[in-house]
Amino acid sequence: MSHRPQGLFAMRAVHRPRLFPPPLMKRLAELCDIDQAVTVDDFRTDRAHRLLAETEVLITGWGCPTLDADVLDQAPRLRAILHAAGSVKTLVTPQCWERGIVVSSAATANAIPTAEYALAAVLMSGKQVFVHRERYRRDHTFVLDQALSGVGNFGARVGVVGASRVGRRLIELMRPFDLDVSLFDPYVEPADAAALGVQLTSLDQMLSTCDVISLNAPLTADTSRMIDRDRLAMMRDGATLVNTARGGLVDNTALADELVSGRLSAVLDVTDPEPLPPGSVLFDLPNVFLTPHVAGSQGNEVQRLGRSAVDELERLVNGDQLAHQVTPADLDTVA
Repeated sequence: MSHRPQGLFAMRAVHRPRLFPPPLMKRLAELCDIDQAVTVDDFRTDRAHRLLAETEVLITGWGCPTLDADVLDQAPRLRAILHAAGSVKTLVTPQCWERGIVVSSAATANAIPTAEYALAAVLMSGKQVFVHRERYRRDHTFVLDQALSGVGNFGARVGVVGASRVGRRLIELMRPFDLDVSLFDPYVEPADAAALGVQLTSLDQMLSTCDVISLNAPLTADTSRMIDRDRLAMMRDGATLVNTARGGLVDNTALADELVSGRLSAVLDVTDPEPLPPGSVLFDLPNVFLTPHVAGSQGNEVQRLGRSAVDELERLVNGDQLAHQVTPADLDTVA
């Protein structure tokens, strides 16, 4: 763009100051004309129609309504959608690309805390911290020099399912540790896996040999319930399943059965359904560590998403290629 574009925030208003604290808002105001006090979360109002009519850059976030053909008809000048969050699947429609609108996402920024959570889960699982915590809480004592067989991260085998943004970041974060890391991803060639520093393997081989399995794949028609009853049965006794991706990747009934038996452990930040029903057995199992979908950006981490969107706006204004552009083809292979 060769001029200062007209911008508009489209998200739940509560998120705007969290995503864009004053320093970021100052940068934003230097790059485009935008009313910092106005946020739209309903495109059906007359006020929204008036604002959309002048909007060239839509800065979206959690709570932005779907941008279907009717909405886009109200925004004839719209040229870019910069999403200050992760997935755009519920936001954009084919009409966005048909009208030449560029779409960008902060999914790469959002992958950072998720990968950090997954790393912590892998290392804690390798030490069997969750099991021994429960034992200590039950017994109220322990023997300091007691030998704990099968515990430790030296040479532990970790399987990463999905070379997604999170999966790749997790692989990067695990490099300083003495872990044996393998990868399953049907879209990755052996040379690409070698460049990542991991061994490419089949899913069944990974499940049957790894101590910890980290799920980092998007939920698609091909990956839905990919970890089914038969594949859970392949996992080694005492292995841990870590899921920070989507609950729908797993047959959760089959997983609950395995966890009730005590054969496997799990660190679950996502489940299906989400949240779990109040009576779910998973809440009370000692070999399950449950968190309420907090692995992604939370608290001060969301500023990273806002910064990503502002960086993309700067590239757009300067006529540079966007760093995190999303294409229609990407939707089949991303979260």
